[in-house]
Amino acid sequence: MSEPVSTIDGWYSLHLLYSVDWAGLRVLDKDERDALTTELQAFLDRQQAVHEKHEGDYAFYNIMGHKADIIFWLLRPTADELINLELEINKLAISDYLISTYSYVSIIEMSSYLGGNKTPEEMMEIPHIQQRLYPSLEKSKYICFYPMDKKRDLDDNWYMLPMEERKQLMRDHGMIGRKYAGKIKQYITGSQGLDKYEWAVTLLSDDMLEFKKIIYEMRFDETSARYGVFGDFYVGGHIPNDAVADYFG
Repeated sequence: MSEPVSTIDGWYSLHLLYSVDWAGLRVLDKDERDALTTELQAFLDRQQAVHEKHEGDYAFYNIMGHKADIIFWLLRPTADELINLELEINKLAISDYLISTYSYVSIIEMSSYLGGNKTPEEMMEIPHIQQRLYPSLEKSKYICFYPMDKKRDLDDNWYMLPMEERKQLMRDHGMIGRKYAGKIKQYITGSQGLDKYEWAVTLLSDDMLEFKKIIYEMRFDETSARYGVFGDFYVGGHIPNDAVADYFG
């Protein structure tokens, strides 16, 4: 039996994606639309207050393409808080005009592949690891979100590789990501037993082209080329809280 890797875990993560019923919104008069967007902006302002207290975080983006229109990304210390946040969104008046298209449940994680000989407890004391597990999200211009698995096919079975081989592959994989420091913020969330795929990746950047560059370059790394299995990619642009009325107007 191959040795499982240990992880250190941070905030719980929930991605919620919706299509907007634009036809339904168009038949509302201005006062009705204003009431909907004012309530939504108040909800987002409450999330901003949580961000400023570093008690969790959020992101709100307009998704490009037909797979969805908007995405909420919510981070909290406990699963119960995210359950209540989703319920709060469902009770917003504007939810009558939001059609759920996709969701993803996971937890921000960091594996011991990259921790050298340090124990999880020792890794937790490192400031930059704390920042990765409990991030303060930059409201970058663009987002890219996608789920992924590691292969379990015949000879290409990630989970049957020896620990040292997996460690080396992940170190090599991580070196590519380091080349994009300052251009992309990357967040890895684990979802084994929580959702269909095993991980999700969320990237934030002020240049959407950087998403294409890093994903393409990583395709040539053995970790992705041989063992990576990817779901749909969702990309889009940031919606500031004070632009909510313009977006839905």
